[in-house]
Amino acid sequence: MRTKERIIEGALAFCALVTILTTVGIILVLLIEAINFFEQVSIIEFLTDTQWTPLFANKHYGILPLLSGTFLTTLIAMIVALPIGLTIAVYLNEYAAPKFRKVIKPALEILAVVPTVVYGFFALMIVTPFLKQFMDLAGFNALSAGIVMGIMIIPFVSSLSEDALSAVPDSLREASYGMGSTRLQTAFRVMVPAASSGIGVSVILAFSRAIGETMIVAIAAGSQPRLTMDPTVPIQTITAYIVQVSMGDVPHGSIGYNTIFAAGITLFIFTFLLNNISYWIKRRYQEQYE
Repeated sequence: MRTKERIIEGALAFCALVTILTTVGIILVLLIEAINFFEQVSIIEFLTDTQWTPLFANKHYGILPLLSGTFLTTLIAMIVALPIGLTIAVYLNEYAAPKFRKVIKPALEILAVVPTVVYGFFALMIVTPFLKQFMDLAGFNALSAGIVMGIMIIPFVSSLSEDALSAVPDSLREASYGMGSTRLQTAFRVMVPAASSGIGVSVILAFSRAIGETMIVAIAAGSQPRLTMDPTVPIQTITAYIVQVSMGDVPHGSIGYNTIFAAGITLFIFTFLLNNISYWIKRRYQEQYE
């Protein structure tokens, strides 16, 4: 038995080590190639220039247009996903019958496993033509991509928020009812504040997921990097640009090709910070119930 346990422990440790080494390898590749890029382009220009045209004759390497496109679509996605996801979580936890909850929660999570390329074509072929009936909208735009991205991340918000609400002890709910509170008051004035740390983590993780989304924005948002907050025009995100360059039209090893590593390390820094913020929020504000 001792030998079998040691083999199992060794296998588990090896799996954990592979994960760590893979992460370290990805970071090293990004850093090395990004350093090669910044040896030729000033980091000040990279962070402050308002134009991103590395594939044109008049080259500019300002990351701000890609960042604005990324955060614009992410903001739209969160405006869609946050109220809907939180409402679903409250309904499942406070109002839905247990049998109904067991059916509807896995059904909602199916949204998370639909291929994102399907969402992208849905945004381009269904959502954009529908919105054009009510507003002046370009064929490729940030609004359609953001809305569909929000639909995609609803399960992240609803499922994780519902788990956080379920972790709140029933004694708080019963005490609220005992004070004469209605079910709605109990849900939003007692349960949601008590589960605020878990809900906050779910929101940040969903935000991080939206920032890293690729196929929806590559298909529906366009490929025109511009510094704008207008959701009706074509934009380009960091991930969509990486896809564009990775298609093979740019010579490998050129400065144009190395831009994907500079963009990639920027995206990695943002997602890394968001994940650490969510971890800090959970540690700092998580309530301990007995």
